[in-house]
Amino acid sequence: MKEIVLNNRKNGMLVLILTSLLYLAAIGGCVGGAVLFSGGGLPVLLVISIVWLCVGWIPYCGLKILKPQEALVLTLFGKYVGTLKDAGFYYVNPFCSSINPAAKTRLGQSGDVDSGKQKASPLSFSLDSSSISVQPSDRKISLKIMTLNNCRQKINDCLGNPVEIGIAVMWRVVDTAKAVFHVDNYKEYLSLQCDSAVRSIVQIYPYDISPNVDTTGDGIADEGSLRGSSEEVAARIRQVLQEKVKEAGLEIIDTRITYLAYAPEIAAVMLQRQQASAVIDARKMIVDGAVGMVEMALERLEEKQTVELDDERKAAMVSNLLVVLCGSHEVSPVVNAGNLY
Repeated sequence: MKEIVLNNRKNGMLVLILTSLLYLAAIGGCVGGAVLFSGGGLPVLLVISIVWLCVGWIPYCGLKILKPQEALVLTLFGKYVGTLKDAGFYYVNPFCSSINPAAKTRLGQSGDVDSGKQKASPLSFSLDSSSISVQPSDRKISLKIMTLNNCRQKINDCLGNPVEIGIAVMWRVVDTAKAVFHVDNYKEYLSLQCDSAVRSIVQIYPYDISPNVDTTGDGIADEGSLRGSSEEVAARIRQVLQEKVKEAGLEIIDTRITYLAYAPEIAAVMLQRQQASAVIDARKMIVDGAVGMVEMALERLEEKQTVELDDERKAAMVSNLLVVLCGSHEVSPVVNAGNLY
């Protein structure tokens, strides 16, 4: 279905003025016709005026007002006529009807037109990605940039660890004909495809950097991860989601990860694992520094010939210095008041 934009229908004000003047003329014709009919004249003027008063309201049904970033898809007896996109006062065939299957659908986190003051509705239901409520609305399609804040999903990463992730999707309608006629409800369609795209991409990456994991599909292990490559993950989600919603006339402008964490059932264990890894890294750094300080101390003693130490004394000195430098608690010094040996 190809979109047809109607740009030559901005004559609503002219039709409004003419129709209103004809109504005033019909009222005057009724009065004048009644006078003539009572005087024995022909009631033609009276009949015409009454008929116009009965059917003259029909042209008012063809008056359409559009605000900026709004569109109206029109059909005539089931056939697609065109789309009004530009802001203005339009007049179309009064028998044309506007169609928007998602008019009553409000994504709970979406910036839909006139959704800032949503009225309470007795009918509502939920999808996996967001809460959707059914409310009275007009048939206009918003062309504004809207945001879908995807609810958190529990997905297993490539290592089988369950993680919770949530994303925000910035999107808009670019082809109203596809949005209305190619899918049943383009908002629900976007919501469900968003879940599918997130799940397909998250399963490729580990939560944190892991060895021997290929996230790019080139057969070479890399350092990609959900936590360390969030920009890359969001870009791949946007690319996959755009391919899925292209036939619905939607454009995905941007995606952002809003929440990322291990699932609660393994969060404590993974926290201990991260703490252990941090302790090991810290200890390794301390040992490397201590060995360097011991080597420097021995070199300085030999360089200045302060004292000559045999291998046994050097080993004892190295042992004592490493205990002092690598210990997690302060040590109590022991002063040797005797001779060296």
